[in-house]
Amino acid sequence: MANLTPVHFFSHGSTMMLGEESTSADYWKKCGDEALAHGIKGVVIMGAHWDALGDKVEVAMNPKPGKSPVAYVNPAKYVDYKLVPDLETGERCIEMLAKEGFNVSANTTFDWIHDVYLILIRMFSGDCPPSTLISMNARYDPHFHMKIGATLRPLRHENYLIIGTGGAVHNLYRNQWAPMLRFRDNFAMETPPEDWALEFRQAVEDVLMKTSGPQLRRAMTRLMKHPRFRDAHATDDHFMAAMFVAGAAGDWEDEKAEAILGAESWELTNMCNSQFTLGSWKTQITA
Repeated sequence: MANLTPVHFFSHGSTMMLGEESTSADYWKKCGDEALAHGIKGVVIMGAHWDALGDKVEVAMNPKPGKSPVAYVNPAKYVDYKLVPDLETGERCIEMLAKEGFNVSANTTFDWIHDVYLILIRMFSGDCPPSTLISMNARYDPHFHMKIGATLRPLRHENYLIIGTGGAVHNLYRNQWAPMLRFRDNFAMETPPEDWALEFRQAVEDVLMKTSGPQLRRAMTRLMKHPRFRDAHATDDHFMAAMFVAGAAGDWEDEKAEAILGAESWELTNMCNSQFTLGSWKTQITA
């Protein structure tokens, strides 16, 4: 594992995670600083807000992508941040996926959404690194998305950073929105999280922290059969990033890799934003 970059599964949470300070934001920045110190070539990232229809997968190839606006965040936090699409690596990802039988194509008009640029801004506040966005598929097949991660996994040997940005517990229908809507307080906790949120959050931690290699891949897919999964995820989109990460970090070569729960931020009472890193930088950078 000496030449493998770590893989991140980040829960991006609500749009207010871009505007408000949190332990999650601090951890994203720490991970970004480490990546820059190790001279990453670029970022390959799958979010939760872009999917392709039918059996397709798309790669963002817009040379000058715009940003979808976000609510409850001062535009100064994101409007002037320059996105840097990595078209060369995008072409390479298309070739790698096509070779494995995916119906993959370039999307030359896609504008980036907050699930991706929120993370990039928090990680790399100065300059955006060259970044490649991979879409989900709207059928939300966990094995399909795991295979995407496994197909792109070799990029870790070339110093690319692979990130999945979704959610550990992310059910918009069961959040408590009143404090955010009335007072712009996304971290208000008038009552404890409900039992279904706590139970599934613990199941996610157990899988990511206690399994590795191919066992991680099997355990991640089983989470979608957990009795609390549908409570924790009313829709499957925010969990596909976890499958993508398991594919990228679940090879035999990844057995016994270090796993870190680097931070966690509860929002809107029942939304758990857990931040995980699988693997580690083998060469330590000293000041």
